[in-house]
Amino acid sequence: MSRSRKIIAAVILVALAGGAVRFYLFRQVETYYKSEEENFKYGSVGVEAASGLPYWIWRALPRVCPDKLPGPDGYTSFGFVWERGQDSPVGFPTKTVGFRRIGINCAMCHTGTVRTSEASAPQIFLGAPSTTVDVQRYLRFLADCGSDPRFTPEKILPEVKALYDLPFVERLLYRYLVIPQMKKGLLKLKAQLAWMDELPQWGPGRQDPFNPAKMQILKFPPDGSIGNADILPLWNWRQRKGFALHWDGLNTSLTEIFLNSGIGNGASNKTIDIENLDRMKRLIQNLPPAKYPFTVDSHLAVKGAEVFGRHCAGCHAFGGEMTGKPVPIERVNTDRHRLDSWSQATADAFNGLDEYRWKYIGFRGTYGYVAVPLDGVWARAPYLHNGSVPSIRDLLEPPEKRPKVFYRGYNVYDPENVGFISKGREAEKAGFKFDTHLAGNGNTGHFWGTQLSSEEKRSLVEYLKTL
Repeated sequence: MSRSRKIIAAVILVALAGGAVRFYLFRQVETYYKSEEENFKYGSVGVEAASGLPYWIWRALPRVCPDKLPGPDGYTSFGFVWERGQDSPVGFPTKTVGFRRIGINCAMCHTGTVRTSEASAPQIFLGAPSTTVDVQRYLRFLADCGSDPRFTPEKILPEVKALYDLPFVERLLYRYLVIPQMKKGLLKLKAQLAWMDELPQWGPGRQDPFNPAKMQILKFPPDGSIGNADILPLWNWRQRKGFALHWDGLNTSLTEIFLNSGIGNGASNKTIDIENLDRMKRLIQNLPPAKYPFTVDSHLAVKGAEVFGRHCAGCHAFGGEMTGKPVPIERVNTDRHRLDSWSQATADAFNGLDEYRWKYIGFRGTYGYVAVPLDGVWARAPYLHNGSVPSIRDLLEPPEKRPKVFYRGYNVYDPENVGFISKGREAEKAGFKFDTHLAGNGNTGHFWGTQLSSEEKRSLVEYLKTL
């Protein structure tokens, strides 16, 4: 072969190799969901290309490390909602970026389930806070499995094969590149989660939304603060325009909150799908609150509406004088750990970030917790910002009469007390033991309503079911 032909052949081989690399590592195949609801549940926000996990390894991990799961039901044992016929749970979009990867989106935490009895199937409520999802335990499962001696190609690939027969080239790719790189990433995750070990657990239905961001985005060192808080609903946001957002009102821009959530979920400046985040944001503008699934005593509810108007509307009705604004901590007098986990210095650091295509300008430090409107309040149990009071009836009692220990994460509903069943054998079996004596879990404060008569409380509770 002549020198020129050898050069041409070499160029062709390099081009083919480069094409193969692009095909198996970088090509992107988009998935479009025509339905706004399906897009909210399964649409990508740009996490997969930046920090997504290899889908088939993710699927195989419960088979590789079954002893590290909280229960026998795979990923559903973390409280995820997995609809029949879907390849992943709600809130876990998959996307091909070279190979199939799985990420997360808002629906992972903002899709709730309710059962009307132990034997009934769960009803799914889009935008409702998930009371079952245990994000912290899921992250620890990934990190612990990644640091386990079983996390090797020899252990993982046979478990993948039991689910899906990888093509030959992908099998080589997984063995020599994907699995070693995933192990490296999960070991890094384990180190990043170490600060959690010294603090009270989140438990299902809760998360610490900003301490991870302070460390991973701002590169702040752990400060020992506790930001554990209940997940908020994503519905009816058109009426919330201009409200202070998050529990302490640290921003009033829904756009900035969505962008920050996309980054917090694992997207990067380059990969974040701003267009699809905007699409999801438009959906929640008019998404109705979850409708109460039991019968309501309408006569009693009418009386309760009058009680609500006299005693609650100023802080908890749309148009109320304080609705959507922070109430000073000295007035609300609830556990202040979540408030203290965010500071003006943190807000300034976020507003000073210059690595994104946008500029944050709305973050701020505040002085209390937001008085939230109570639309769909029945589906938002447990109550207070840290989820320390299991039912509305309990919240209307003085703090010394509220349960000190209960179980959260069991999704069978208690229509009498308006909250999820939080005691008894089934609740203990399925739920997480919540101890109000632990730091960040205090159930004191919010004395409003505790002085009402028994009849006023009964009618008020009935009215709140209708919101």
